[in-house]
Amino acid sequence: MVKVENLVKNYGDFRLDLSLEIPDGTVSGIVGKNGAGKSTTIKAILGLIKPDAGQVTINGTEASMLTGPQKATIGAALSDSGFSAYLRVEDILCILRKMYPSFDEPFFRKSCTSLGLPTGKPIKDFSTGMRAKLRVLTAISHKADLLIMDEPTAGLDIEARNEILDLLRQYLLENEKRSILLTSHISSDLEGLCDDIYLIHKGKIILHEDTDIILSNYGILKVSKEAYETLDKRFLLSTKAEPFGYECFTGEKQFYVENYPGIVVENGSIDDLILMMTGGK
Repeated sequence: MVKVENLVKNYGDFRLDLSLEIPDGTVSGIVGKNGAGKSTTIKAILGLIKPDAGQVTINGTEASMLTGPQKATIGAALSDSGFSAYLRVEDILCILRKMYPSFDEPFFRKSCTSLGLPTGKPIKDFSTGMRAKLRVLTAISHKADLLIMDEPTAGLDIEARNEILDLLRQYLLENEKRSILLTSHISSDLEGLCDDIYLIHKGKIILHEDTDIILSNYGILKVSKEAYETLDKRFLLSTKAEPFGYECFTGEKQFYVENYPGIVVENGSIDDLILMMTGGK
């Protein structure tokens, strides 16, 4: 269990102020526009930045008080691997072997082969996709119970993204109590992996919902100005003016399907969630 309580971090005019929970066996995604506070949240949970207020606990222990063995139960995949670009995969393997008693070297070597990661080439000569795969592999190869990742598939082609997602799915299948917290801008990755979604806007969580509910219950209404005037607005979460009238975002699309057969109701997505909840009124 990861529990973030009233976490506050100030950067000039920006203020992060939020709470969230990641239960055991859960995959949670954090989404939002650039600058919303996603990476700051991840770094605060990992103890890479010190919050101004609030508390982060992992399995009941305050994050800043975690012992070495407790820290070894956490895997992290950030934009920077933390290793020198001049190291080879073979060098990293030696480091991981010394750092983690639970490091699974056969799995690591086998995965390097299947992922096309050369063990004798320095990281600086790796492609973007190869570096991303190496970051995730090093995070999961010591059998961590909790995996925290910041944009693990950013900038990758479909093939590289699928290889990383397959790694994560296999990681989860090996132990049903394992948890993942990740940020991403790629909605299809989130929709296929996450149990729930946190939407951050300007440093605050403005919506938390199960992924299945977002995909089944949320939707976009497209209505004329005249139709909008007579619309029951109780279930509208956001409204955006358009040349034809209005786009309205709702968490109860079936209500409008049943009661307003003359208007267009489209399925919602995580992209719609971000755009409408952070750009509409």
